Amino acid sequence: MKKFLLYLLIAAFFVPQSANAQFEAARDSVVQLYGIVMTADSLVGIPAVSIVIKGQNRGTVTNGDGVFSIVVLKGDEVEMTHVSYKPKTIRIPRGIEGNQYSVVQLMVEDTVYLPATILKPRPTPEQFNRDFVNMRVPDDDIEIARQNTSEAKRRVLLQTTPGDGGEATRMQFRNIANRAVYQGQVPPMNIFNPAAWADFIESWKRGDFKNKK
Repeated sequence: MKKFLLYLLIAAFFVPQSANAQFEAARDSVVQLYGIVMTADSLVGIPAVSIVIKGQNRGTVTNGDGVFSIVVLKGDEVEMTHVSYKPKTIRIPRGIEGNQYSVVQLMVEDTVYLPATILKPRPTPEQFNRDFVNMRVPDDDIEIARQNTSEAKRRVLLQTTPGDGGEATRMQFRNIANRAVYQGQVPPMNIFNPAAWADFIESWKRGDFKNKK
């Protein structure tokens, strides 16, 4: 019992010390990074430069004078990019003293070649009217959904789409149940079914039975 109390007292003494040391180490690794990004030839601040910490979804941009400020950790890599300048990457030293670090970064202009643009003369009013009238407008989502759910499209899908395993099983069980119900008697025929006659007359009016050449 005495040994247990001794161990407990030792643990109670060292655990706060260890936690305090870890907290101090974590706080010491945080650095406030200040800086300004300037052109290498004229030393003018560059606005809208992206300042991103590599490996982290965090960053900032420079203001109108090229000045920025961001919280980083010692050892982080900070990447600076701009559409008109070559990117630059700096590493925060691990051995710096204090929690502030400043940097002046110079960036060199970069030439970006865009694809060629072909300029054509404006069409005449006659050409514009002809193209506007004959231009095919692509179907929107509502029209595509209407075409996919039309009766003719559903009829074709019912005839061509094979049934899956669950549907085939249900049809088999339904046939077995029908044979059990009508065992020993003549099953009803659709020729006396009013609904079947209504579907037949409707199909006849639509011309579904006409020969298509």
